[in-house]
Amino acid sequence: MSWLIFAFSGSVLWAISTHLDKYLVERFFKNSDVAVLLVFTALVGIVTLPFIWLFVPAVLFVRAADMGLMTLSGVGGTSLVSIRFGKHAARFKARIAGLMLTCAMFVALSSLLFKIFAVRDEFWTTTFWMFVGEGIFGAVLLAYAPYRRQFMALLRQNTGAVLAINAANELINLGGGLGNRYALMLAPLSLVQAIGSTTSLFVFAFGVVLSLCLPALGRESISASELTQKGGAALLVAVGVILVSG
Repeated sequence: MSWLIFAFSGSVLWAISTHLDKYLVERFFKNSDVAVLLVFTALVGIVTLPFIWLFVPAVLFVRAADMGLMTLSGVGGTSLVSIRFGKHAARFKARIAGLMLTCAMFVALSSLLFKIFAVRDEFWTTTFWMFVGEGIFGAVLLAYAPYRRQFMALLRQNTGAVLAINAANELINLGGGLGNRYALMLAPLSLVQAIGSTTSLFVFAFGVVLSLCLPALGRESISASELTQKGGAALLVAVGVILVSG
């Protein structure tokens, strides 16, 4: 059952990363597109590549077709849905729901491709080419002039804070991703994905703790209606995990 530890490590670390993302957006990205955050994710992946290559030189010796698919899974894994929370954010919005479902589909496809190649080939080889895909995705974002200008402006205005918080955030995100991917090698995809769905529960739990203990760093609505709504969502997630596991 060691796969459970790796799977839950992904959920817990991603929940922490989500709160750091929220802090970054509210503190430094108010006038920037949230997609610029993905550039930092791509940079961490690129920085990691030489270390993986030194550790496992064989990562470069793969078939071109496999290389392309593994890289594609990395691009899919960095898909981002930007949700704007406005005055009426509590209402159900079909467009937002559609974007979220599309994002979930790409993440699921990325996980499937990773499992196929990691089981057949090797964990670090697959991880290496996924990071290459993330790097390509980041390069595409930087090629878009508005994102590039926003990225450079952020670095000029808040160099130390942005780099330090983003570095910590992306290392946590990286740890969560590696834990989740390693769990994919040890257990069925459906089980790992089911455990991954508990990320939202940890996000809510950490949000409540921050609201009560460190409100300056983050706030989570804990009104009766919010608790009822999120409690219902938690119940659905738990039922889903039980059904998939059974």
